[in-house]
Amino acid sequence: MSNALRVLTWILALALVALPVVAVFNGWIGAERWPLKRLRVGGELHRVDPAQLRAVVLPYAARGYFAVQLSDAQRAVERLPWVERAQVRKRWPDVLEVTVIEHKPFARWGSDKLLSVDGALFPLPRNVDASALPQLGGPESQVAEVVALYNESTQLFAPLGLKVDALAMDARGSWSLTLGNGLNVVIGRADARPRLQRFVRLLPRLLGDPRQLASVDLRYTNGFALTWGNARPAANDGAATTPPPVSAPAPMAALTAHASQQAFHA
Repeated sequence: MSNALRVLTWILALALVALPVVAVFNGWIGAERWPLKRLRVGGELHRVDPAQLRAVVLPYAARGYFAVQLSDAQRAVERLPWVERAQVRKRWPDVLEVTVIEHKPFARWGSDKLLSVDGALFPLPRNVDASALPQLGGPESQVAEVVALYNESTQLFAPLGLKVDALAMDARGSWSLTLGNGLNVVIGRADARPRLQRFVRLLPRLLGDPRQLASVDLRYTNGFALTWGNARPAANDGAATTPPPVSAPAPMAALTAHASQQAFHA
């Protein structure tokens, strides 16, 4: 037998042995002989739809125990709404095991995302009412800084019974926030924390005014610019109580053009 014929014979023999193995592991044959019959889901599912999860995994399970592409199945599960990460395994003889870790929402981010408690941004799922969450925003590279200032602001205003409903950093790095009573606060770019601390010290006096405080601009070295709205609704059947007058210096020159603004020194 010539060397060429001998080599060809060995190749054919190897092919006859290898092809059935390759066929099994690629699902060409044997899927009906070693089917994956059971789906076992682990993790706490509060928001992931079990029916949707099953529908996503089923096409991968249909290829059988040996041919199932676990990495592809895992990526498909991780594309589902609310899934932070997933792990897909197979258990002999017929179990496909999926472990799901859900995102836990912390806040809204911009108009179309949510921020998880782990600091991850993910798409806002359709038909989800997230209005009870605080509204945060800013460059995505500044998520940690936005969350840090939000947490500090929440602690500052909490003793006054006020919540921080929204906090945002714009593209230039300027901060603004909105309190639960509707008060808008423009903080500016520099010294955000010291400015908020000075404002919080003065805020109890401002809240005692019979007028409704609409907005505050903290972007001044030695004071604040205040914008007042209408008078608050009178209490006790229309008998309004008059709080002690707030003593204030003359308005800053930069603010005298607007009659509804007033300057206070911290």
